[in-house]
Amino acid sequence: MSDPLFLLPTASLVGEEIVLDGPEGRHAATVQRIGVGESVVVSDGAGQGARCRVVGAGGDALRLQVTERLTDDEPRLRLVLVQALAKGDRDLQAVETATELDVTEVVPWQADRSIVRWRGERAAKALRRWDQTIVAATKQSRRLRRPALGDPVGRRGLLERAAGADLVLVLHEEATVPLSTLTLPDAGEVLLVVGPEGGISPDELSDLVGAGAHAVRLGRSVLRSSTAGPAALAVLGAAASQAWR
Repeated sequence: MSDPLFLLPTASLVGEEIVLDGPEGRHAATVQRIGVGESVVVSDGAGQGARCRVVGAGGDALRLQVTERLTDDEPRLRLVLVQALAKGDRDLQAVETATELDVTEVVPWQADRSIVRWRGERAAKALRRWDQTIVAATKQSRRLRRPALGDPVGRRGLLERAAGADLVLVLHEEATVPLSTLTLPDAGEVLLVVGPEGGISPDELSDLVGAGAHAVRLGRSVLRSSTAGPAALAVLGAAASQAWR
């Protein structure tokens, strides 16, 4: 089994000895009961990390000795999931799995047909849940670089974001172009747009295609909002890996 990963501020990673304290230290020492002699990985979530051996354990903290420095460079090709808000935490399920599949950024999208609406304090609370989901999935998947969480967007914000991307793909059940046939750029940003339970509205699709987006489909079946994005990311990730060989 791979070493568990814990997140610390960048400044805490300096030096040959690191103290894992705070909520992460408490979880490691008291919940996971990690003890002296065991190995863990600590990271700042921005690509810098270290493999460490536990040399001291006490209370809610661990004292770590660095055995190996680790780095994860910024990817040349940024895969960004624009996930429509969905009921029943299906959007959170998509975010969790997308993080495990190495997505670079996730962007919450208030689509025309989204049943869930983010307003006021509810929006702030929901955004915190998205961030917590990303953090937990980052640690579970042992990523040194966590996905960014973009600002929530409506249609106008999505079109502005699409204008700056190198490739925009919109998953749509009536599209005729298979996602697997597209050629990805060697570098830059690929925006993957996934609609809510009721699908992307005709006006939204028209605006996106008018802005240069490509409507694509995964296969014969229609996937849920929680499944479509991660499934498409798996296809894109495989294509990108093959292109870099």
